[in-house]
Amino acid sequence: MIHARRSLILGAAGLLLSGPATLAQPVPGGQATLVIGEAIARLEQARRSLATGSAVFVGDRVATGPDSRAVLKLGETTSVRLGAGTRITVDKFVVNAGGTLDLSAGSLLMDKQPGTPEVTIRSPYGLIAVRGTELFAGPSNGVFGVFVSRGSVTVRAAGREVTLRAGEGTNIAKPGAAPTPAAAWGQARIGAALAAVY
Repeated sequence: MIHARRSLILGAAGLLLSGPATLAQPVPGGQATLVIGEAIARLEQARRSLATGSAVFVGDRVATGPDSRAVLKLGETTSVRLGAGTRITVDKFVVNAGGTLDLSAGSLLMDKQPGTPEVTIRSPYGLIAVRGTELFAGPSNGVFGVFVSRGSVTVRAAGREVTLRAGEGTNIAKPGAAPTPAAAWGQARIGAALAAVY
């Protein structure tokens, strides 16, 4: 009888211990398809190093080290290249159905297939609404720059909205400043932006 009670108590304890772990399983968001140098992901309090082929989860805060690069495939339709010293959070990302990325530092190049749901890039400088397009966002010529190489995006900051089409970019001088009107970027500036993420 005592043995039966002890087994019952231990069994119940096992259910209590295993229950929350099942509920707290991370939600898959994609994977790192390339890591050069150092890339770290944090999910709540857990920290892990990313390597080529590592899983990326919704809620991950991903950071690249100095002279490092990383490419993340999110779902089936979105690829994000991260430059050195870049910090992003895969926030509210719904695989294959749009979502949100927070860019808190550094540079990224996002390639999103045409005809797919919108992704929003949030940064201290403003919001970038991304549909089927390829765009750069990050430091450029001493300001925060957004440049579109394919498709179109909408940039919103300080109560102003600017739509960019292929070959056009905008500048945001500092957090809280409005984006400049859409304008063509020269080849030298485009090359420097791409060099930051490749």
